[in-house]
Amino acid sequence: MARYVTKVRTDRAAAEVFGYLADLTNFAEWDPGVSRSVQVSGVGPGADAAFDVTVASVGRPLTLRYETVTYDAPHELIVRARSRVVTSIDSISVSSVEGSTVVTYDADLRLNGVLGLLDRGLQLAFARIGDRAAAGLRRVLDGEEVT
Repeated sequence: MARYVTKVRTDRAAAEVFGYLADLTNFAEWDPGVSRSVQVSGVGPGADAAFDVTVASVGRPLTLRYETVTYDAPHELIVRARSRVVTSIDSISVSSVEGSTVVTYDADLRLNGVLGLLDRGLQLAFARIGDRAAAGLRRVLDGEEVT
């Protein structure tokens, strides 16, 4: 399993931040590993939303269908994608803290089946991918990293 967690503090309102992040069509604006994201189910973010997200991968781009698992606006979103090769679970929590908004983005990526034996190597690559995505997230939210 590869996991990446980042926390970002911003002066933007929690509802605005949650709405932006829950709409996965915005992925490509801040995550350089995402080339395209289109909604395939539901209308906007919500419990019935699903998105096809195309990401860079070894060899050729990979499209993952992210389905909403938990939608509790404006506090928590969990989306999950599963292909033959990988399972990805992204959890986003948004909270108001001392007049600002803190976003915690927790991404869990696992190789499926026998490929799971390669998960340790995946963590190294995922850390670099996560660092670039976290920088993009801080940029679009006009935020700063919380340690």
